[in-house]
Amino acid sequence: MAKIATAYKEKMKEISVLSLICSCLYPESRKNIMGDFEDMDIKPINKRASGQAFEVILKPPSPVSDVAHCVTSPPKRDISLEDIQKKLEAAEDRRRSQEAQVLRALAEKREHERDVLLKAMEENSTFSRMAEEKLQVKMEQSEENRQAYLTAMVYRLQERERHAQEVRKNKELREELTA
Repeated sequence: MAKIATAYKEKMKEISVLSLICSCLYPESRKNIMGDFEDMDIKPINKRASGQAFEVILKPPSPVSDVAHCVTSPPKRDISLEDIQKKLEAAEDRRRSQEAQVLRALAEKREHERDVLLKAMEENSTFSRMAEEKLQVKMEQSEENRQAYLTAMVYRLQERERHAQEVRKNKELREELTA
């Protein structure tokens, strides 16, 4: 039964869709098309009111058609010990190559990580040095500002003291003149 179903499927693939459509549309040419197939009969059924219907009858397969459809697998080649050895060596070489590639990638990754770490340390060192220099400049500026402030305060105090001495002298001179 399965053989008949596969034969039916194969024959249906052989029948052109266009020829089926044409046979439905042009019933006079159907008689010519119906007799073209060697191992199947197609009979029209006119009982359908909605359209055309066909009955496909498969003939028993002939010995010639079995040979045409039978697909044989290619003969297996005898594998020698040398072939097996070559295949094993090729597999070992592929494994080594893959291992070396993984190790290379790992080494490159480690080198990249080291480079990134060194760069980060260098940037950190540069930042620390720059921050220290800024702080030093700021401290020096602060010290200079403090010294300038103290110098200005001393100068104002000295000016006040001179002014106070002048006022005292003037007061003493007035007291002597009034006395």
